[in-house]
Amino acid sequence: MADASEPANGRGNNGAQGTAADDIVMPFQTLRSNISGRIVRLGPGLNAILDRHSYPDSVSHVLGEALALVSLLGSAMKFDGRLILQTKSDGPLDLLVVNYDMPGNLRGYASFDAARVSASAGSDGDQASGLLGAGHLAMTIDPGGDMDRYQGIVAIENEPLASAALTYFRQSEQLPTFLRLAVARVYHPATADSDGKDRWTWRAGGLLLQHIAHAGGTRTEELEGEPLPLGGEDDDEWRRTEMLAATVEDHELTDPGLSPENLLYRLFHEEGVRVQTAHALSDSCRCSRERVTGFLSQFAAAGLEDLREEDGTITVTCEFCNQRYRYEADELGD
Repeated sequence: MADASEPANGRGNNGAQGTAADDIVMPFQTLRSNISGRIVRLGPGLNAILDRHSYPDSVSHVLGEALALVSLLGSAMKFDGRLILQTKSDGPLDLLVVNYDMPGNLRGYASFDAARVSASAGSDGDQASGLLGAGHLAMTIDPGGDMDRYQGIVAIENEPLASAALTYFRQSEQLPTFLRLAVARVYHPATADSDGKDRWTWRAGGLLLQHIAHAGGTRTEELEGEPLPLGGEDDDEWRRTEMLAATVEDHELTDPGLSPENLLYRLFHEEGVRVQTAHALSDSCRCSRERVTGFLSQFAAAGLEDLREEDGTITVTCEFCNQRYRYEADELGD
């Protein structure tokens, strides 16, 4: 562990003095209030995933938020399993699926109505709002092997992903939680290393705090017609730390020149903050030719015929990574 400290130049870098660590989740603890948290920074890995799909910017924005969210949650798993986030709604973005596989492999894809996505773009520039209509958000933890899956489901009501996630924390984990997610495209001027071309790259960041009360974080007595309060929500130390976290700005979460340690010091230097070893994240899909072949082998001959193209070949494309697997006419039997 190490204490986060202020950089030599005072308030921190503004992007001109190098790039901070990317594609990591860093756990931390505030010292005065003893609040646990994690901060995520996604760079090249996120950009590879989003560039591969070439989705509209607003869809990429929501998918980026989902990838940051599962990184914050999945990195806390204590076993070699998988976290699956899925949304299903009647909005323009009707389906979103994101996986976090231990120890830090990410993948995701979206299904959407292109015409409705285009029509939803507002003049205020917040094109990602409103893509998730009415439906549900599901979080599934799959420990693998013979262990049972755990799934929590909450309703989505035309709200941002972060808002739906906070509802999930309240109903499923029953812990006071602070969550902020941010996604941005960053401009890189042409350099010799970029073949003389200007480039835009995707970045994402997120901050998660949770208050695990000494009494176990249980709910207080239910109040008629009001959201259920959680044990610890009125704790002075939690409220103070939550207020400090709420001062974080989106550009700070995605700034390539501001390290997670320096950002944590900005936010919590009054509390004192201690960071732990960061978890690496990577763009990695589980698909393979062997898996696809096993999937196709389950089809009867008549079913395979329905999949064949005019030349007799079969092509399967992975929805997560767009990898194409092509089988010649004689590869899968008669």
